[in-house]
Amino acid sequence: MSSRRSRQSSAASAGTSRITDDQIIDLVSKLQQLLPEIRNRRSSKVSASKVLQETCNYIRSLHREVDDLSDRLSQLLATVDADSPEAAIIRSLIQ
Repeated sequence: MSSRRSRQSSAASAGTSRITDDQIIDLVSKLQQLLPEIRNRRSSKVSASKVLQETCNYIRSLHREVDDLSDRLSQLLATVDADSPEAAIIRSLIQ
C-alpha cells in the first residue's frame, strides 16, 4: 500500500472528516468571488492554482496596506499633542 493510501485510511479510521473534491471546488469558487483581480475578469474559467496564487498575492497586498496605514498613523500620532483628543483616537486605532 502506498504511503498516501495508508495516510488516507489511517485518517479515515481516526475519525477525521475528509474534504471531498466537490467541497474543494466550491471553496475555490467562493474564494474566486472574493478576489478583485479575478472577479473583474470577463472569463469565469480560472484554474484553482491561479485562484490560490492570486489569493496569496492579495493577502500580501493587504498586509503591505495595513503596514503602510499603521506607519502613517504612527507618524500622525508623533505630530499631535499626546494629550489631545485626536491622539486618543489615533492610539485607539493602532491598538
